Amino acid sequence: MAQAPADWPDGWINHLAGSWKLEGKVGNNDAHHDVQAVWVFNHQFLRITEKTAASAPAAEHPYDSIWFLGYDPISERYVLHLMDTFGARFSETLGYGTRDGSEIKFVFEYPDGPFHNTYRWNAEEKSWQWLMEQKNKDGKWVPFANLKLTRVQ
Repeated sequence: MAQAPADWPDGWINHLAGSWKLEGKVGNNDAHHDVQAVWVFNHQFLRITEKTAASAPAAEHPYDSIWFLGYDPISERYVLHLMDTFGARFSETLGYGTRDGSEIKFVFEYPDGPFHNTYRWNAEEKSWQWLMEQKNKDGKWVPFANLKLTRVQ
């Protein structure tokens, strides 16, 4: 498996490379997605593709996305760019994050308000949690999605 470039802070993010089964909730809806994360562009980005699994229930809302996760050694922060089925309006905004222990909390300043996407590594289970929160109209942080990624063997 390809490794993170030398100018990244460490090899920790390599845990995300590979094939994953994603399950959890987006709002009140179940999500069953397939996720692939591979190094691209001379190992400068981890390309993460996420798509509704073929085995998902027929009633599940289809989703398709590509995330590009990079690291800027000058600003010492991670950069996350999302393109998905919601269109170009929301792909204009980059997420920026720093690692704190076993997680990176990305902050997106979307046109309709701030959004957090936290990537949390569980070393014991060798799994990831993606926790997404948005600020509501009352200024309170509320859950958007809580997803678990389990490695596909």
